[in-house]
Amino acid sequence: MDGERRGRNGSKPSKPGSFPDTRFLANPLMGDVVSDWSPLHDAAIHGRLLTLRSLINQGWPVNLITVDRVSPLHEACLGGHPACASILLKHGAQVNTMTVDSHTPLFNACVSGSQDCVKLLLQHGASPHCGTNLVSPIHEAAKRGHMECIDSLVAHGGNIDYNIIHLGTPLYVACQNQQIACAKKLLESGASVNQGKGLDSPLHAVARMSSGELANLLMDFGADTQAKNAEGKCPVEVVPPESPLIQIFLEREGPPSLMQLCRLRIRKCFGIQQHHKINGLVIPERLKRFLLHL
Repeated sequence: MDGERRGRNGSKPSKPGSFPDTRFLANPLMGDVVSDWSPLHDAAIHGRLLTLRSLINQGWPVNLITVDRVSPLHEACLGGHPACASILLKHGAQVNTMTVDSHTPLFNACVSGSQDCVKLLLQHGASPHCGTNLVSPIHEAAKRGHMECIDSLVAHGGNIDYNIIHLGTPLYVACQNQQIACAKKLLESGASVNQGKGLDSPLHAVARMSSGELANLLMDFGADTQAKNAEGKCPVEVVPPESPLIQIFLEREGPPSLMQLCRLRIRKCFGIQQHHKINGLVIPERLKRFLLHL
């Protein structure tokens, strides 16, 4: 062993003057430089701003990508370092570049849960969606319970009901991962309570996991307790035997009250970001709290 620190692929970190090395390949279509793990990537993921600034000043290209098409901006966002992301963007980092796994810097920011990185990327023109049907920033934020990231994505035009065939909707993903606060945020923002994964509704997912709190939340927002999945089963029919959730379904049988129907209808009129719009209404506080499920 020569004692030198090696990159993710086991190779030695290269130096600015060594671009002719076979580890660096030119992409004539993208104008990128391809390498293995570099000091630029290392500085970005660990949030070493001064080192990153120094490397850029030495001539390191900010759009340097690995063989998996991972850029320093990807790593800065994965590490949750907005200051590093900012300097990379300032020097021309590509904001929507995708890895071989279709991950964008915005997707990585939603993995880390850094709202500052999410906001920064969106301000620099990042697309709220990855442009593929494989992954999605809003689904990743929902899966991990990063409500602030969802707020920013929706505010910049993210589709709150974006449905990916193998994942379903963000609400379905939040319910699958029992992210209660995140599911509530999605519903408050206007997510469709009955759209899930194919014919499987969010309430089906919750019923299988026997989550009473999530079941009550979904039903408060108008979930259809009689919706049938691909197997022809209603949510109550997929609840595990002897689960206390069965009693919750029984207690909520029958049509909703007139008050509940009115609340659901009014909320539907507001579309997305319902919570913010209702808060802005000049109406009695008691009525406002009723509409907000408080």
